[in-house]
Amino acid sequence: MEFYEYARPELMAGKKILYIHGFASAGSTGTAERLRILMPQATVISPDVPVQPLEALDTLKALCDKERPDLIVGTSMGGMFAEQMAGFHRICVNPALNLSETIRKNMGLGKMEFQNPRADGQTSFLVTKGLLEEFRKVTDQKFLSADGDLVWGLFGREDTLVDTYDEFHAHYRQAIRFNGEHRLNEKAILHALLPVIQWVDDRQRGRSRKTVLINVDDVLLDTRNGNPVNEAVKGFNFLCTHYDVYLLCQQDRQQWIDRWLDVPAWDRVILTTHKELMLGDYLIDARSGEAGGEGFMGTLVPFGKEPFRDWGQTLEFFTRLGGQ
Repeated sequence: MEFYEYARPELMAGKKILYIHGFASAGSTGTAERLRILMPQATVISPDVPVQPLEALDTLKALCDKERPDLIVGTSMGGMFAEQMAGFHRICVNPALNLSETIRKNMGLGKMEFQNPRADGQTSFLVTKGLLEEFRKVTDQKFLSADGDLVWGLFGREDTLVDTYDEFHAHYRQAIRFNGEHRLNEKAILHALLPVIQWVDDRQRGRSRKTVLINVDDVLLDTRNGNPVNEAVKGFNFLCTHYDVYLLCQQDRQQWIDRWLDVPAWDRVILTTHKELMLGDYLIDARSGEAGGEGFMGTLVPFGKEPFRDWGQTLEFFTRLGGQ
């Protein structure tokens, strides 16, 4: 599929998103444009962040006061700045919380080229000891807000440039690892960032969704070979865009879930041997005869049997329901 085919016009419709780019980048970054493609009914503001950190911090705070964005998304350096925008919902992607040390270690001093065109036409800038000291002063102001429920952190498992997960998680519960690197590519935007944006949007609108419980074994995980059941990941992602989805396991499947289902499965795993005690609207289960599945009080979807022989038939059923 072409990237634009993943667009979700209803997501953040009528709202403002402030995107804060990373170090040596610009507001013209492709990430901001991809967000506009995916959420065409939202307004994505993506300014050029000033090179001088203290000026940048003041500029961003003034912009937030003026525009009152419904959500702030920042990557790398932008994630560090986003964390300090107290009072706003914000998603910090691979936040460079100790940027002075990161620059010193990975880039050093000297001339630096901007990675994207800047509105003022500048193509380069100098990294000096003074600039690094100013970054240190700015990053010393992190974690001063008391609004942790508004803050999300996303951390790439393959990020070799920045790893601030432990430091972030010590202050914010909503810290999530995702399958990706330091830079956001299209896959990471779709499967890591967009699900969190949906959670924020749902929370802001007070939107509740019907609950779908999925028994992992032989619905998502093929227990014969350890791979996903055919079309299972696609089916899971589809359901997550329309329903509140939780995963039921009788044994620890966390590593498999992290590898194949990624961010949408964060904080959605329930270990249970009593499925009849679970509250939900639907239960998709290939083993309904085990662990109380037949006593489930909602609608049982017996995966592997007609008319739910496979994920194709199962998704046809849920597509007709339209989220109901």
